[in-house]
Amino acid sequence: MGTIENGWFREKAVLWPGQQMCLEVETVLYEARSEFQDVLVFKSVSHGVVLVLDGVIQVTERDEFSYQEMITHIAMYSHANPERVLVVGGGDGGVLREVLRHPSVIEASLCEIDQDVITVSKKYLPTLSSAYQDPRVSIHIQDGAVFMESHQNYFDIIITDSSDPVGPADVLFKPPYFEKMNSALRESGIICSQGECIWLHLDLIRPLMNACKNIFPVVDYAFTTIPTYPSGQIGFVLCSKSKETEFREPKRCPSDSVQKQLKYYNPYIHRAAFILPEFARRAIHDQNSNPYQ
Repeated sequence: MGTIENGWFREKAVLWPGQQMCLEVETVLYEARSEFQDVLVFKSVSHGVVLVLDGVIQVTERDEFSYQEMITHIAMYSHANPERVLVVGGGDGGVLREVLRHPSVIEASLCEIDQDVITVSKKYLPTLSSAYQDPRVSIHIQDGAVFMESHQNYFDIIITDSSDPVGPADVLFKPPYFEKMNSALRESGIICSQGECIWLHLDLIRPLMNACKNIFPVVDYAFTTIPTYPSGQIGFVLCSKSKETEFREPKRCPSDSVQKQLKYYNPYIHRAAFILPEFARRAIHDQNSNPYQ
């Protein structure tokens, strides 16, 4: 559990023992226990406003764009015409903000189990939560898996912006959840889920990727860099219901006006995001293959 001592927030979690991320605190803005988790918001000296859930950093104003843009746009630009999008988790609103940059989107649904995350984000993180005002957005305070059961063959894209697999988010890393996403997708649908860190969690990533390959015909893994996440990196599990999908080559590119709004994503970094360091490639993909021959 993260703590504030002597003016510094110190993150400490069971999934990365022996290391901590520390940020100097200017002022605590909000601190309470929701129905599901501890919620902390503080203004930091160097990273703007910070959202913390159960002691783990979820968002900082300084670097949030690298995560929000990549978890969203790799999936969205891999689809020819995404119209209906579901975001599971992501109560801060950042993924919704990125989804709505795509003019093809006519419906963006968000399932967040914890209303308090949405409430504090609207108050303290307006640059992320501004998307809640868009008429294409509908908010559902409920379990995402239950919501998908009533929306079979409905969505073009499902993005799971979850916290780590501890507490309420644990079920979002299990095969049954991915099976529910598969059933909720239209014929050419795509999912992208938060995929943990290659430096810390290969023992979680490898079996999840193997399980996904039994559910979807196309499965791949990409990553982004983000300074305030554990080891400065986080990955994404991408799956498609269509065997024709090629994640490593975007089907579309941002317009000039949209590209000027983006701070991290572009078509070049889309392609590069799938190039893993060799230790991770061997662990996640076929250990016996040599892609460089």
